[in-house]
Amino acid sequence: MDLNYTAEDESFRATVRSYLDDNLPADLQHKVLNHQRLSRDDLVRWHRIVAKQGWVATGWPVEYGGTGWSPVQRHIWEEECARAGTPPILPFGVNMVAPVIMAFGNEAQKRYYLPRILSCEDWWCQGYSEPGSGSDLASLKTRAERDGDFYVVNGQKTWTTLGQHADMIFCLVRTDSGGRKQEGISFLLIDMKTPGITVRPIIMLDEDHEVNEVFFDNVRVPVQNLIGEENKGWTYAKYLLGHERTNIAAVGRAKRELQFLKRIAVKQQKNGAPLLDDPVFAAKVASLEIELMALEVTVLRVISLDNAKRGPGPEASMLKIKGTEIQQTLTELMLEAVGPYGMPFDPDYLHGTNEHSVADDDDAAPLASYYFNFRKTSIYGGSNEIQRNIITQMILGL
Repeated sequence: MDLNYTAEDESFRATVRSYLDDNLPADLQHKVLNHQRLSRDDLVRWHRIVAKQGWVATGWPVEYGGTGWSPVQRHIWEEECARAGTPPILPFGVNMVAPVIMAFGNEAQKRYYLPRILSCEDWWCQGYSEPGSGSDLASLKTRAERDGDFYVVNGQKTWTTLGQHADMIFCLVRTDSGGRKQEGISFLLIDMKTPGITVRPIIMLDEDHEVNEVFFDNVRVPVQNLIGEENKGWTYAKYLLGHERTNIAAVGRAKRELQFLKRIAVKQQKNGAPLLDDPVFAAKVASLEIELMALEVTVLRVISLDNAKRGPGPEASMLKIKGTEIQQTLTELMLEAVGPYGMPFDPDYLHGTNEHSVADDDDAAPLASYYFNFRKTSIYGGSNEIQRNIITQMILGL
């Protein structure tokens, strides 16, 4: 297994880097590199810039509008985007529901939805978790009952990320209560403008409106919006989660944030010397960097498996666990580095309304919010405890 980049890979990296240097708007880059909050318009603008280049769907087959890039090229693209400080291409449409539509949808669904995902004409959100049905997703209770050419949906979803902006939601619903609970679930595509849908904000510890509750009250969904077969949605859900967990590792972003951590640790003083020179703090940073290097090698190994047409299995769970733990440790060490300078909370600076923070330390100002936001990473996409169970079952056979 050769984990070194080839000359062709490095040439591709140079092409990507040149494109980003020429096309990434400075205001968007500033927000990302300074941990400020991105608006809907920010995210859509960057999506459409990349879509114009034809690079927004890096993992799609060429016949659907994808790049046809190899897994290594996709990794290089993600790494360079993180280095440059691009906004994310939101995964819900491009990386989550689109692969399910391509794998299990019918031709009419592919022709209609895939171009709209590429152009960001449709903003998608995910309807999986429910109150009491998060880690045990198969216990979900939102029901869809057949009524002629429609399903009538009643129930509630929660933790719906950016659902306040969404045009569409891909939803797991219960269509059969008999037998094993995994066997009675279906996968529906639902227009968020349908009468009977109510979106209520959940304001998190960082005081941002990122997630929501979504209520369905006799929502009529055309049967043609069913993906695949009725009661087979659990299979499609697992397929989707494999894509989500691999992407959560976010090695490129972690490498960028590690450099930010080192920079602020040099700027902060302890006993008249840079904090990074303190042996205790330096040991924490070194330990984290070693973990990140190991994670990057693991990601490259998974890419090699994908190149061999084997695809990630329990490896996706491993990447999810270590990736999110590293992300959380980064935010913890950032706050430790800036100390009390991270305490002031400045929403105007976080949203980019003010050029500088009220505390006169633009590096430190967003870090408390950043810390609180990243508490969720070990939970979404399947909690890390559940991922350890998956690894135990699939690798150890226990």
